[in-house]
Amino acid sequence: MLELHSVTAGYDRRAPVFRDVSLTVGAGESVGLLGPSGCGKSTLARVAALLHRPDAGRVVLDGTEVRAWRHRAPRAQRTAVGVVFQQPRLSADPRLRLADLVAEPLRATGRRGEIPARLAELLPAVGLTDDLLGRRPHEVSDGQLQRACLARALVLRPRWLVCDEMTAMLDASTTAALVAAVESYRAETGAGLLAVGHDRVLLERWCDRTVEWACPNGAGEPAKALAGG
Repeated sequence: MLELHSVTAGYDRRAPVFRDVSLTVGAGESVGLLGPSGCGKSTLARVAALLHRPDAGRVVLDGTEVRAWRHRAPRAQRTAVGVVFQQPRLSADPRLRLADLVAEPLRATGRRGEIPARLAELLPAVGLTDDLLGRRPHEVSDGQLQRACLARALVLRPRWLVCDEMTAMLDASTTAALVAAVESYRAETGAGLLAVGHDRVLLERWCDRTVEWACPNGAGEPAKALAGG
């Protein structure tokens, strides 16, 4: 289970983005987090993906409390969560060819020997063709780059996947293809999913349940999710 208990987080302790938010995603469950732009969904996604340390509260992953974040987190926790961001061009190293972008987590964890097999398995699953693998981010479309970013998120076989507005910049056909790829991975592995977005129709069709984020009532007041377990 991926659990957030009474989490407060932001980028300035004097003015947190949100306070006292609790949310759980069960093993194999898909949860959609709905909310308007600017209410703190992306910050919560970064906390859930172990990329942003909260100011208060607890994050528990498979029964073990998370006590270190980003590269300082234990490898077993760090690699248990894959994440896909809204803007692929901000999350992809522009110097890397797509094949190297997807394989980057395997190299970083000393698993180079797995690269050929994992690329052969993943790239068709996300709809990347061989002619794209030698290209760099500026040589492909947003949709093609987001396919590579999804493959990168799955390459270590995470037990949890956090998708932060993964399809917000994509057309309908690419959106459908990426959602199908995520669902195929989940069906194969039993991975849990936290899908963050503001497209109610998509999330309600995609996820087992949705949780709605309350918009702040006043300027400067942090949001609080109407979280469910």
